[in-house]
Amino acid sequence: MQELHDAPLAPLTTFRLGGPANRLLTATTDDEVVAAVREADATGTPLLLIGGGSNLVIGDKGFDGTALRIATRGFRLDGTRLELAAGEVWSDAVARTVEAGLAGIECLAGIPGSAGATPIQNVGAYGQEVSSTITEVVAYDRRAEEIVTLPGEACGFSYRHSRFKGDADRFVVLRVRFGLEDAQGMSAPLRYAETARALGVGVGDRVPLADAREAVLALRAGKGMVLDPDDHDTWSAGSFFTNPILTDEAYGEFLGRVHERLGTDVTPPAYPAGEGRTKTSAAWLIDKAGFTKGYGTGPARISTKHTLALTNRGEATTEDLLALAREVVAGVRDAFGVTLVNEPVTVGVSL
Repeated sequence: MQELHDAPLAPLTTFRLGGPANRLLTATTDDEVVAAVREADATGTPLLLIGGGSNLVIGDKGFDGTALRIATRGFRLDGTRLELAAGEVWSDAVARTVEAGLAGIECLAGIPGSAGATPIQNVGAYGQEVSSTITEVVAYDRRAEEIVTLPGEACGFSYRHSRFKGDADRFVVLRVRFGLEDAQGMSAPLRYAETARALGVGVGDRVPLADAREAVLALRAGKGMVLDPDDHDTWSAGSFFTNPILTDEAYGEFLGRVHERLGTDVTPPAYPAGEGRTKTSAAWLIDKAGFTKGYGTGPARISTKHTLALTNRGEATTEDLLALAREVVAGVRDAFGVTLVNEPVTVGVSL
C-alpha cells in the first residue's frame, strides 16, 4: 500500500482545491482498505476516504489525519448481474455495460467519480438513479468491525441520500452489485423529457443503448458536466446544490415570493416528491435570484454553462469557492425564502 506524508489532496479532487493530508494511503485491494480503516480506528486517527474526488470540498488547511484513497479495481458481469469494486471509474463502467448490451445505468454516463460513491449519494441524472438497479452493497462496518452485505432495500435510498450518507462514519463501501436488464440492445424506458427530446422520441420510449449514452454525454458536456482538464467549467463538483424539497406549506410561501418578485404569471418548476411535498429546481432559483451563468469576478465563479456548478477558474482557493457559495445561498434565501443545501461533502470547512 503506497504511503505518502504531507501529501497534496487538491490533485485528487475535481475542484483541484484543498490543502495536504498528514498522511495519504492508496489502497488497491479490499484487504488493504479494511486494514487501513482498522488501523485508523484503533489509533483514533481521523480518516478521510477519497474515491474519485468528484464530490469533495477540502479546506485550504488540508486534513489533519490519514486520507485513504480507494483505488481498487474490479468489473465482473454474470448475465445481467454486475459487480463493481469501489474504486472502479464510474463512467468507464457505464460504457462497458452499454457495450455489453445491458440497460439500467446508461443515462448515468459521464458522471465523474468512483463506483463506491454511487450508493452513498444515490447518484442520479437524466431520469435514472442507482437505487433502482443496486441489489447489494458490500461494506466494512466500522462499528461491528466486520464486512457486511446490505441488500438494496436496506440501504435507505432517497433523493441524493442513503443509509451510508446518513451514518457517514460507519460504513466503508467495498463493492456494489447491480441488477441490469437485457432489453436486446435497447435502453431502459426514457424518464427524462430533455433526453427524450434530444433523441426525438417520447418519454417512456426505448432507444438503442449507445444512442442513449451518447445523448446524455452530449447534454452533460453542453453543461460543463463532463470532465475536461482544459475546460475550467468542469473544475467543479457538478451540481453544487441539491434541488429543494418543500412541504405544501413551504411551497405555498415560496410561490407567493415568486409571484411577488417575478409576477403572478410566473410558475417555478415543480415536481411531486411524495405526499405533501414538492421538489423545485435549484438551478432555477439561483438564476432567478440574479446569479446567472458566469457570475462572479474572482477565481471562483458560476459555470458559464450551468448555474448549478460553482467552478475553480484555475487559481481559486477553497475559501474563494465557499465565499461564492455563501453569496448564492444568501441571495436565494433573501429572494425566495428557500435555503439551498450543498451536495458535495465538506472537509474541515462548512457553508
